[in-house]
Amino acid sequence: MVQAGHQLMETGSQNTETQFVDHVIIRFAGDSGDGIQLTGGELTKLAAESGNDISTFPDYPAEIRAPAGSLAGVSGFQLHFSSYSIHTPGDAPSVLVAMNPAALRTNLKDLTIGGVLVLNSGTFTDANLKKAGYETNPQDDNSLKDYRVLSVDISKMTSQTLTDSQLSNKEKLRCKNFFALGLILWAYGKDLDRQIETINKKFATRQLLADANIAVLKAGYHFGETTEIFSVVQEVKPAPLDPGIYRNVTGNEALCLGLITAGQLAKKNLFLGAYPITPASDILHILANHRDMGVTTFQAEDEIAAISAAIGAAFGGAIAITSSSGPGIALKGEAIGLATIVELPLVIINVQRGGPSTGLPTKTEQSDLLQAMYGRNGECPIPIIASKTPSDNFKTAIDAVRIAIKYMTPIMILSDGYLANGTEPWRIPDSKKLQPINVTHRTDPENFLPYQRNTETLARDWAIPGTPGLEHRIGGLEKDALTGNVSYDPQNHEAMCRTRAEKITRIQQDMGAVDFSGDETGDLLLIGWGGTYGALFQATQKLRKQGHRVSHLHVRYINPLHPDLGKIMSKFKNRLVCELNLGQLSVLLRNETLLSMDGYNKVQGHPFSINELCTEAEKYLKA
Repeated sequence: MVQAGHQLMETGSQNTETQFVDHVIIRFAGDSGDGIQLTGGELTKLAAESGNDISTFPDYPAEIRAPAGSLAGVSGFQLHFSSYSIHTPGDAPSVLVAMNPAALRTNLKDLTIGGVLVLNSGTFTDANLKKAGYETNPQDDNSLKDYRVLSVDISKMTSQTLTDSQLSNKEKLRCKNFFALGLILWAYGKDLDRQIETINKKFATRQLLADANIAVLKAGYHFGETTEIFSVVQEVKPAPLDPGIYRNVTGNEALCLGLITAGQLAKKNLFLGAYPITPASDILHILANHRDMGVTTFQAEDEIAAISAAIGAAFGGAIAITSSSGPGIALKGEAIGLATIVELPLVIINVQRGGPSTGLPTKTEQSDLLQAMYGRNGECPIPIIASKTPSDNFKTAIDAVRIAIKYMTPIMILSDGYLANGTEPWRIPDSKKLQPINVTHRTDPENFLPYQRNTETLARDWAIPGTPGLEHRIGGLEKDALTGNVSYDPQNHEAMCRTRAEKITRIQQDMGAVDFSGDETGDLLLIGWGGTYGALFQATQKLRKQGHRVSHLHVRYINPLHPDLGKIMSKFKNRLVCELNLGQLSVLLRNETLLSMDGYNKVQGHPFSINELCTEAEKYLKA
């Protein structure tokens, strides 16, 4: 952290120095019941309201009811806030708040040497130490000597603060996360009064709980005032954001806002058919709250029913959506083929997670790329577009709806757990400047043929059932190239397969410029897609500042690929494709460009760090 200035601030009986730093990375970790996500979310709001740029990484346990104090039950939340533009939640925290031994054991490896380690000492009992795999208490065996350790019995101090409260003992202990939050608010100069206001609003119908959380929050804050380790308060000045109105969004929230906006731009109702699955469930939850915007949500009994209902909605003239994750997309495979052969607009959202099978339900991965490309029977191409940041999901959703309608095709959006749950500031766009989505329904029955095509896009007409004279047949059997009647003619089948493939290829005319940063030629081109954008972009900037000839190419359209990719890639001595899988985009790029390239691959349920990408890139630069 770079010190930009300092001042002295009077706090009770001591002078506390305020040190201005350009960024801070804080991680909270503990049991799922410790309110870790809530604590991180509240600090995120305060940082955003302070004008800081922010990026977050919530890390949920995969076990729904993991035993308390176990390694499998650890929940984490990392927040990076800064006075400059950032694109990742940071490589390593400079502050770790560990609410129990398991949280310490699973997260200590990431804490920077010399970083601040806040421990809830009251949970470091023999039983909890044993659950976490500790033979001795790390607070006593000198194993934490490389860190600035603050051991506080947060559990006990919470209970003492609420001695006179009418809450039960169990309810009192649930407030301990606010002690940790109060401590961090003091240490980083955040507004206590604003947080108190937030608590009062959050628990407006339960004043007893609001009062308890506020009391514990103040206890943590004032404890920080008298703790020597925080005799220096660090503050981060506001970031120079472009003028406008901002709000924090997660990737799933931005995706839903984009879908709702697309419905308004198209002047069409929105229909979502979905079955709950991690980490895509929030899409169903969020859209269900927006009936006033013409949104209908249907929670189906399974994934097949969900997409089948969405196809029916598309046939009826609605903007149809279905959302899931990898296992659910596998179940939807045949129905995606149905949407392809009947050529109806359908947006399919895959919020990727670790696999195969149930895999790592709450962890991020990019391993569904080839499934999205080829995970259906027959020749069944569909367009695929990948969002790159949480807020980019807004634009991605609008683009997907626009393409689906213009080309009368199902389209898949690839998000992932990292993007879906991560938070960043999003500047709310001026709705008047958003381009309308043109929707035309065939109404004239004269010379109507269901599969007659637009010469520019090869899209067929979108005819609403019940329109006089426009009755037509749809279904999973192959269609005659004009009438749409069932056809077993070999030549017709091949012609239809080639036509559907060519229709997808023509989407290249709507792609715009390639997402590229750096010089047009150089020693190394870093290539990525999806949620790897932030780490790759910042790694590229870091390497370029060191004098290396490195550029960054980010692939937004997976199918079809951008026509300029081969020309751009050919101008670099080395090409390194970085993915959170074992090399799936590399397969597609080699096949398309016939160029050699290497892969840097990781499937650990966590995103890339900037430093690991720089380290890997330097191997090629040194060679």
